[in-house]
Amino acid sequence: MGFLDFEFHPLIQSIVSGALKIILALIAYAIFSPIGKRLISSMMSKSSEKQRLSESRATTLEKLLKNIYGYVLIFILIITVLKIFGIPVAPLLAGAGVVGLAIGFGAQGLVSDVVTGFFILLEKQIDVDDYVSLGGESGIVEEVGLRTTQMRGFDGTLHFIPNRNISNVNNHSRGNMRALVDIGISYDENIDEVVKVLQDVCDQFAAKDERVKEGPDVVGVQSFGSSDVVLRIIAQTENMEQWAVERELRKEIKQALNEANIEIPYPHQVNISKS
Repeated sequence: MGFLDFEFHPLIQSIVSGALKIILALIAYAIFSPIGKRLISSMMSKSSEKQRLSESRATTLEKLLKNIYGYVLIFILIITVLKIFGIPVAPLLAGAGVVGLAIGFGAQGLVSDVVTGFFILLEKQIDVDDYVSLGGESGIVEEVGLRTTQMRGFDGTLHFIPNRNISNVNNHSRGNMRALVDIGISYDENIDEVVKVLQDVCDQFAAKDERVKEGPDVVGVQSFGSSDVVLRIIAQTENMEQWAVERELRKEIKQALNEANIEIPYPHQVNISKS
């Protein structure tokens, strides 16, 4: 028993000591992670007020800084754990350069992600809460990172798009948006009278709806259908309000046309029977 005590006691003591140090490192990580993120939020709040940054831009930069801060903390935690186990860090870091060179071709995609993400942020192409089309998807931007961009589709799907796949950005949230409504009327109706009814609806709608920035206006005949004449109405609205304006405008137009006894045509089927 004396031999066993002599051999294993220092080992157990070393293991316990190492475990305690790792626990302390994890506790420190758990403490500094939320504190640092709160400081970043506070710093961005003050900075956005001084530099007059938009809310979406401030949110974008805040999330990016939090991500970078999280990566730095994880790196420090890994280095600390390696030191606790007595693993020399300097040779690993020196070797990392050689290994990085060896896998450089395999990491080209990652480098492309970071470079593309950097220029997207630098040029302010997209911000959080923007409605965009990129990478073959459309939706609302939730997070812009150096490696990936997260975008929520209108069906609720969260898309993680590698920045290297973003070759073209269509930002639908810069400036006022356009609401567009097409209304089909019968060929038998007087177009001038219908235009007057529609414009009256548009004027009343604009007077009571603050989301409308310009218009709505009846621009005239858009096309001739198989059973209807299509009239087009356009308006400029606040960002992301165009769809709601279109829905409410269609509702009021339908009510006005009913009151004026103006027919909205629908497909008819005629059956001819021979006796």
